[in-house]
Amino acid sequence: MNRQRSLSLLAVLGLTGALVGALVVAAEPDEGPAARVQWGACPEGIEDPAAGPAQLQCATVPVPLNYSEPEGAQIEIMISRLASKHPDKRRGVLMLNPGGPGGSGLDQPKFLAAQGLPADVLDSYDVIGMDTRGVGHSAPVSCGFTDDQAYFGNIPPYAVNDAAVTERATVAQGVAEQCAANDREGRLRYVSTANMARDLDRIRAALGEDKASYLGYSYGTALGAAYASMFPQQADRIVLDSNIGDTYLDHDGMRLYGRGMEETFPDFAEWAAARHDSYGLGRTPEEVRRTYFTLAERLDANPVDGMDGGLFRFGTFFTLYRPALYASAAESWKSLLETGRPGLAGGRPPGTGAPAPTDNAWSVFLAVTCNDVEWPEDIQTYHRAVAEDREQYPLYGAATSNVMPCAYWKLRPSEPPVRIDNTGPADVLIMQNQRDPVTPLRGGELLDEKFGQRSRLVTVDGSGHGVYVLGANPCASEVVTRYLVDGAMPENDIACRAG
Repeated sequence: MNRQRSLSLLAVLGLTGALVGALVVAAEPDEGPAARVQWGACPEGIEDPAAGPAQLQCATVPVPLNYSEPEGAQIEIMISRLASKHPDKRRGVLMLNPGGPGGSGLDQPKFLAAQGLPADVLDSYDVIGMDTRGVGHSAPVSCGFTDDQAYFGNIPPYAVNDAAVTERATVAQGVAEQCAANDREGRLRYVSTANMARDLDRIRAALGEDKASYLGYSYGTALGAAYASMFPQQADRIVLDSNIGDTYLDHDGMRLYGRGMEETFPDFAEWAAARHDSYGLGRTPEEVRRTYFTLAERLDANPVDGMDGGLFRFGTFFTLYRPALYASAAESWKSLLETGRPGLAGGRPPGTGAPAPTDNAWSVFLAVTCNDVEWPEDIQTYHRAVAEDREQYPLYGAATSNVMPCAYWKLRPSEPPVRIDNTGPADVLIMQNQRDPVTPLRGGELLDEKFGQRSRLVTVDGSGHGVYVLGANPCASEVVTRYLVDGAMPENDIACRAG
């Protein structure tokens, strides 16, 4: 996958939180038909044949397209399984979600195993991946995006001034109209967090399990929070990692991206300052920050090799997902300073009008985000938000508060967003880095506050997006593994030190 596609896809997959309260959505346990899955080979592309024998099996589970008409049209959800090799130790199933909404999760069981998911967890569970509804192999939806449309994924371009907000509003309206025009099978309105949570429970029932455990990252925390709230008696051990703060994403939640970048950028600035002799970006974190603004404003005025100031800011935001990406970003900055060209990071390739590789992912992101909750329709709301966030979060706030297609979405939410249920069992473990560009610490705190006695919050003195398995903090890893394997929920919230 080339760098440009990687940047765009990751922007789609890494999502943030929400602040607005929601109404209750009642959900009785819905076993559906007594289906049992029939496992077989996974579709081509899920595993690399060169890596050896296939480790995953795949199957489909039928679910209603519209849960208010359970006997009506059905769609199939594709799931995968990395089976426990020790049936005597197996205690159930662990369902996964990698984030998004829009991310394919069929390969996630193998991916997490390769990243170091502990053997005790792999022995204790059949690990279940899936393409959620609308994604990949599960009744996919498409807005028909081309490669010149989907570059920034779920994040609007940085608005350098008020006129840029107005210009973006026209683009956003066109995107909303395009999605409506491409919804020829009428599936788009049913792609929502609540329906995905209902699908999870259908999958649990089809697997023959009384309860299901769950591990979700990023947007996966919203889906997991919805599942634990709608089906508290069927939810077993729930781990929510890198949290958006609720069961849905709204405009206030998008604005948290700007806060996340402000909180996480100092880690990169400190790293770069310590290597000034190698990269020349500044001898102090403050000087590195000034270099960021110098380069962004220079590219605003004079884009180079397909890179403008908005793309530079976006690329830097993406860099903060993983400290391992710091070096490539520093090389690009160095090249821009010395030669005026972006070097390793490159710019945006010219559009060809070809179907975008991220069409499905971005289409699902928009469907879920716009279907879950009402968005402001008054363009002045976005003008004010951009002006405020340009001042409050100058690194990136004028992008994340900019206009989204949800402002012009043709479909109205079919039900209220899922409200967090704080009356169920104490089964929700919330994992959160203190510094995360896309799901900042506040998201974990918000979710913990809403779950009340049901949850425990584990914060990590760490940087980046993803804690368990994706991070390297022994304290955090031990807490999650003990909970998943032994059911040892911490008595109190925990703060893990760096290391």
